[in-house]
Amino acid sequence: MITSLLNAQRAGKKRVAIPYSRFKKALLDMLISKEMISHVRVQEGVQAKLIVTLAYNEAGEGRIRGVRRLSKPGRRVYVGSNEMPFAYNGIGFVIVSTPQGLLDESRARREKIGGELICAIW
Repeated sequence: MITSLLNAQRAGKKRVAIPYSRFKKALLDMLISKEMISHVRVQEGVQAKLIVTLAYNEAGEGRIRGVRRLSKPGRRVYVGSNEMPFAYNGIGFVIVSTPQGLLDESRARREKIGGELICAIW
């Protein structure tokens, strides 16, 4: 999903449709709070979709510069709060799935909560 957002931004699209899931919705809400995307709405129907409005800066460049998937279905990566990675030189952030929901790495470290590393976005 994150890669499709990045590819759509590189192609200059305004909106992207993604199949709905609660996890994807929570991830997109986090991206809204970090101002990486503008807006998300749920389109009801036979199969619900998430309509994502992408964000661009004044020069017309996408806000998402790059992504790196950390956990994969074949290899999950779990860390404790003391092993939490730092963001890429303060430019990006790492999304962590915790028992309290999705958090960025700095908040998870501050609240001393470990979990599964989902992806890094910058």
